[in-house]
Amino acid sequence: MRILLAHPLVSVLGGAAALLLAAAALWWWRRRPRDPEEMERRRREYLSRVGRIVEGEILEIRESPGLAPVSPGRPSAAHGSLAPNGKRSLVCYTYAISGVTYETAQDVTGFEERACLDRLISGQPASVKYDPQSPGNSMLIAEDWSGLD
Repeated sequence: MRILLAHPLVSVLGGAAALLLAAAALWWWRRRPRDPEEMERRRREYLSRVGRIVEGEILEIRESPGLAPVSPGRPSAAHGSLAPNGKRSLVCYTYAISGVTYETAQDVTGFEERACLDRLISGQPASVKYDPQSPGNSMLIAEDWSGLD
């Protein structure tokens, strides 16, 4: 056994295996999505799975000018497309967890019909799904959940 471990080929193979393992770890770490729309979709998916629900309140509904796509040749996700009027729809809302009040907004572009934006008004109660580990991470609507019904 000692003779086998002392052989130079074992050292080379061990070093190659360690290098391969390090390269695989780097690839896995860097494979995170670079597309902001994909990151947002994954955030909503995560909140749908682990989120807790709390009562919140709609503060206002805003429309903001839509930005051009980052990579023009790339197909856009259903949520990432602009509204027919070329604008993005933001719903600002507030909620409280353990005595801390949070005010935030969610881009609901692509969910306008499901969110019933034409019936949404300031002061209206809404259910908010938040991450128990990071209560500032929240949402009003996702592909499989809505707190605006």
